[in-house]
Amino acid sequence: MDIKLGDRLLMKKPHPCGNNVFIVLRTGADLRLKCAECGREIMIERIKAQKNIRKVMRDEDA
Repeated sequence: MDIKLGDRLLMKKPHPCGNNVFIVLRTGADLRLKCAECGREIMIERIKAQKNIRKVMRDEDA
């Protein structure tokens, strides 16, 4: 799965605030994601994140 900086990820499970959209801030073996609603940042292993992603939303205009 191709995940790039700035992508918005629609996840299967929501963040405790109730939102399930996250913004990618860092890629590598781990991903740093920022909750699109409350702004909290989390680090998650790439493998766990890929199992939990429903949709990758990307701005193709840039």
